[in-house]
Amino acid sequence: MPLVQDRSFMNMALEEAQKAAALGEVPIGAVLVVEDKLIKGHNRVIIDSDPTAHAEMLVIRKAAREIGNYRLVGSSLYVTLEPCIMCAGAIVQARIGRLVYAARDERYGAVESLLQSFDLGLNHKPQVISGLLQQQASQLLKTFFLKKR
Repeated sequence: MPLVQDRSFMNMALEEAQKAAALGEVPIGAVLVVEDKLIKGHNRVIIDSDPTAHAEMLVIRKAAREIGNYRLVGSSLYVTLEPCIMCAGAIVQARIGRLVYAARDERYGAVESLLQSFDLGLNHKPQVISGLLQQQASQLLKTFFLKKR
């Protein structure tokens, strides 16, 4: 069951996704809450010419630098789309405590859709909450791709 503040953080992630769309990037946003820090980011794959510049990867990297530790124990990650296998791996490596995501990704989702990577017996398994503000996130993606066609 999502916490009351989860909705607020997911709304921030949706705002980040809108920033990505305005830049021509796939509209995915992320917010990471760790210790007393709130880290926000959005996809920058095209702008940075970096296939790893997914919203999740960017906020994980920034948070680790800011707290001076690659382990983000006790943190919560909010993302507008189900993470891919690369991002799911980074979530495990960073020891993120909770993952809250909005929309499922039937093509690349590595949490529940295509793969269930957290169920592979890895050394860490975050709590997962899916579907929070799913309709808003899905609509943002649909609108973005309709404009592209």
